[in-house]
Amino acid sequence: MSATTTPDGLGRRGSSTPPLRALWRHHRDHRPKFLLAVATTSLNTAADIAPELLLGVAIDVVVQGDESIVSTLLGVEGRFEQLLVLAALNVVVWVVESLTDYAASLLWRGLAQTVEDELRTQAYTRVQAMDLSWHERTPTGQVLAVLSDDVNQLERFLDVGARTVLRTVLTVLLVGVVFFATSWPVAVLAFLPVPLIVVGSIRYQRRLEPLYDDVRESAGEVSAVVAGNLGGVSTIRAFTAERRESARVARASRGYRLANARAIRASSAFVPLIRMAILAGFTATLLLGGWYTLQGTLEVGLYSVLVFLTQRLLWPLTEVGQTLDLYQRAMASTRRIFGLLELEPRAAEGVASLPVPVRGALELRGVRFGYEDGPDVLGGPGETLDLVVPAGQTHAVVGTTGAGKSSLLRLVLRFADPRSGQVLLDGRDVRELTWDSLRGAIGYVSQDAFLFHGTVRENVAYGRPDATDAQVEEAARAAEAHDFVAALPQGYATVVGERGQTLSGGQRQRLALARALLRDPALLVLDEATSAVDTETEAAIQRSLARVAATRTALVVAHRLSTVRDADRIWVLSAGRVAEHGTHDELLALGGTYAGLWSVQTGEHVGERGGQDVQEPGRPDARATRVGVQDDLPGAATGRR
Repeated sequence: MSATTTPDGLGRRGSSTPPLRALWRHHRDHRPKFLLAVATTSLNTAADIAPELLLGVAIDVVVQGDESIVSTLLGVEGRFEQLLVLAALNVVVWVVESLTDYAASLLWRGLAQTVEDELRTQAYTRVQAMDLSWHERTPTGQVLAVLSDDVNQLERFLDVGARTVLRTVLTVLLVGVVFFATSWPVAVLAFLPVPLIVVGSIRYQRRLEPLYDDVRESAGEVSAVVAGNLGGVSTIRAFTAERRESARVARASRGYRLANARAIRASSAFVPLIRMAILAGFTATLLLGGWYTLQGTLEVGLYSVLVFLTQRLLWPLTEVGQTLDLYQRAMASTRRIFGLLELEPRAAEGVASLPVPVRGALELRGVRFGYEDGPDVLGGPGETLDLVVPAGQTHAVVGTTGAGKSSLLRLVLRFADPRSGQVLLDGRDVRELTWDSLRGAIGYVSQDAFLFHGTVRENVAYGRPDATDAQVEEAARAAEAHDFVAALPQGYATVVGERGQTLSGGQRQRLALARALLRDPALLVLDEATSAVDTETEAAIQRSLARVAATRTALVVAHRLSTVRDADRIWVLSAGRVAEHGTHDELLALGGTYAGLWSVQTGEHVGERGGQDVQEPGRPDARATRVGVQDDLPGAATGRR
């Protein structure tokens, strides 16, 4: 199976596998329940038709008396006695019909709810497993539309539409048997509309399919716009863009309405045609059956049965248009759901585990990396990136915007794989490791600290849900977060709100650091964790880092050079390559890119720093290394992350 993909990361038309076949294969474990639902519905349909037959037999009893079919088959004499038998049979039929209707409803609705639950869960799991680059190019609203609305559309069809289709087919078959057993000429005329309706349904189904694909696509676009705007509501209000964004939502909503209108017009046009076909069949039964009855070749009771069953046969077909509408919506949604399920992440999980205890030694060896089909952002033609972080040391990665710092961290966390070369943790290629082994050994603090809607404790313990309250508090103290948490209204039980909006940026950052420390990682990774915080929080994070880094490996990506001046080694990236590396003082003495960045940030000139022992550029005892890259000050290559 394959999905037809588009640049947004989702299949526009979804899976290329026929939807019903995909459902049948995917949910094979539920086939017994499905077959039981079919059997129950079949019995229910037969019981539902039986009263019309009994009514015809009752008329036969009244007209024929002791020569009726009841008297002939059962040997019951007397009209009233025969009617008592029919009444008893009628009670049995209605009891069976009621019980089977209840059972069928439970089975179909249970099946629909189960399929809905499983598909939503499985689709979410697949979304969660997709590469970070896929999430970055796929609108969140489109994904939400599949996980919510598309799954609901399928549930509605399985709950109502599938049962209606089955009942209609069974009714046609059962009534057909009665008709042809009674009078084949009347049966032919009565059933004449059925092939026309079937052929018309197939033709309309093909015509409606692309229209309902557009409807589902438009629904996804509305969700994408609304989800994006809700996430950026503060920016919208800050730039007084409310009217503009309301107009954008209105345009997307109008597109959805128009797509629905086109589909509804096409499906609604089918209903009058069905009614005309039904009229023709009913009129034929009425006239031809009546003529046979007047000629004495058809019993009055049987004629009554045929008239009643013609209504029973043809009238449900008036709902074909509505059922077809449900079907097409569900199939369009099913294609999108399976299109999502068929996506495969580019980074496959390994099978190996790191030896315990994990030391946290990190190495990037001969690495080249780029996004999609774009140019290399780390390394380049004829060049590779090499970087070594010995276990137990704190190393920093710095550089101008676009130098490739965040891209490097993607490789360390294996959010992406290099085009060539290796990323090694304790000497093992990270591509060989399971996610639990790799990421379980890493504590990650991002620039934009994300907190979930929940309590402080739940957020700190997110990476270690079984942690005790004492362990959570210890991690918070290590991150210098305990004091402000204790001052909150409910302390660690305080709800932080969606994305932690009730807290300041500095508070969120310290809780994110506590969350990483609670895992007791062998490798601590900080991605510009102090770039957007106040000086107090920056100082607190620096103190925390100094304490915790003494017992583990730390890799710190920083924009503020003051936060990494005490690192064991600083790697300076420029245009995706290592321009130079060394300690803070060594790099200042080298007088290259780092020295220029330091001068820009602090206003200090190299060699004029209040009597500190700084090596001058070119001195033979300077231990910093300048790699063969031109020393360009701020103004690194664009297009790099």
